[in-house]
Amino acid sequence: MDTTGAEREGLRLEAFRGVRYVPERVSSLSAVTSPPYDVVVRPDGLHHLESADPHNIVRLILPQGPTAASRHRQAARTLERWLAEGVLAVDERPALYVYEQRGDGLVQRGVIGALALSEPADGVVLPHEDVMADIVADRADLMRTTATNLEPLLLTYQGGDADPAAGVLDRVGEREPLLATTTEDGFAHRLWSVTDPAEQAEIARGLARHQALISDGHHRWATYLRLRREHGDGGPWAYGLVLLVDTVRYPLRVRAIHRLLHGLPVAKAVAALDGVCRVRTLPGDLDEALRALASAAADGNAFLLAGDGRFHLVDRPDPALLARTVRADRPEGWRRLDATVLHSTLLDAVWRVPDAPEAISYIHDTRAAVRKAEQDGATAVLLHPVREEVVRDLARQGVTMPRKSTSFGPKPATGLVLRTLGDG
Repeated sequence: MDTTGAEREGLRLEAFRGVRYVPERVSSLSAVTSPPYDVVVRPDGLHHLESADPHNIVRLILPQGPTAASRHRQAARTLERWLAEGVLAVDERPALYVYEQRGDGLVQRGVIGALALSEPADGVVLPHEDVMADIVADRADLMRTTATNLEPLLLTYQGGDADPAAGVLDRVGEREPLLATTTEDGFAHRLWSVTDPAEQAEIARGLARHQALISDGHHRWATYLRLRREHGDGGPWAYGLVLLVDTVRYPLRVRAIHRLLHGLPVAKAVAALDGVCRVRTLPGDLDEALRALASAAADGNAFLLAGDGRFHLVDRPDPALLARTVRADRPEGWRRLDATVLHSTLLDAVWRVPDAPEAISYIHDTRAAVRKAEQDGATAVLLHPVREEVVRDLARQGVTMPRKSTSFGPKPATGLVLRTLGDG
């Protein structure tokens, strides 16, 4: 049940003075935006964004340097310089920001604001994936050093046309936008500023009835919570920058996040599966292989291995091996997840691949994962996406999925609006 009523406090979203690019000071708004930090395929995608415009936001979210500390200080200096030079400017009035994306036959509209932080046990914001401690530590140090929320998390809730916030978003969407741009992926982005206190209150009243699912940004949410504990419950660090989308009105797409196994050639990976799973080498191209994966995934666990110029469909894992390797103290829905079987059975027990950055990379883009595996002589493990209702059901049970199990989208473009924390 999404409506909270008297049972629990709901979402509390507040206006803030956004930090935005000054269009006249950059080549174009599209040239200074970026996908979220964990979607950028490195190093190729990073270099592409850095060269798009000298002020691209990637220089803040993925700064370069010999050490983590030097990278984060570099980001802070860059941010300070851009503000001083007028490349970035702070909006005059506190606002909520209505944000819309259009492309690939999809429309998504939501509201960006500063959300009061809450622990998972409060049942207001529900995580559904585990996080990696090293990434949280890195993101926390970057946020601490820059004193800025550099990119919004994507949270979803279930409202509907009768929800008070829905009417405001519809009315605002008929006005002249604050900015509009089209990024190179073909998606059109529009942003509106909601500064009227009455409209802000109407949005807040609607959201106060709901709980939200973290659809993208688990590591950044864990970072928010860590920094709130450091700074106390009062002040700007008790809030985090989020985009809230009503998936009743604007359903998201759910895609898989693929694994790149650096030290494991495909031939070795396939050989180790003898007697463990059924493995078939498929004819045809990637699109045909993905259709075969989808068909096999409808009947049980299935994966696609790539990296040697061919595609190998892996399915029908040995039930006795699953019983030995998958935790029995979790719900059946969790035990059947492809990501659970991949990590507990194949990575841990069969391939002996540690879940560490030097051994595994997580790549959202399917073709990029295949291309990178072929370049490096590695193995790409392609997964089929999990249905949203499975994700939400497990989250409501308080059960987290293996990290990087899902990719909800479209994700908000990074660089359209930032939130500073230093001045309160």
